[in-house]
Amino acid sequence: MSDPVTLIKAADLVAADPTPGMARSLAFEGEQLWAGQVVTEPGAVSGWHHHDINETSIYVVSGRMRFEFEGHDGFLDAEPGDFVRVPPHTVHRESNPTDQPSVAVLARVGGGIPTVNVEGPR
Repeated sequence: MSDPVTLIKAADLVAADPTPGMARSLAFEGEQLWAGQVVTEPGAVSGWHHHDINETSIYVVSGRMRFEFEGHDGFLDAEPGDFVRVPPHTVHRESNPTDQPSVAVLARVGGGIPTVNVEGPR
């Protein structure tokens, strides 16, 4: 028999994977899947980081998320309803250029270290 369906309430999320400027919360973690949310406060700029061998999907629920990443001059802005794909080992940082918090749902697949904080792009 397979595992039963599990409900994780918003109140049951736990703080996880700190990166300066971002508050990540873990909903659940399996052998290959990590799922949770991130809240980025107005004006915050995260530290540079990558997600090891994990491929990451980000769904913006509210606010705006700005992404900078190695190999790209400038930035990309994501707004509510947008999805962002971050490939494995991609050094990047997020910021919130608005006056309201941003909230996004995260899913990582691969089974690697969820977040690796680094000094900056190579």
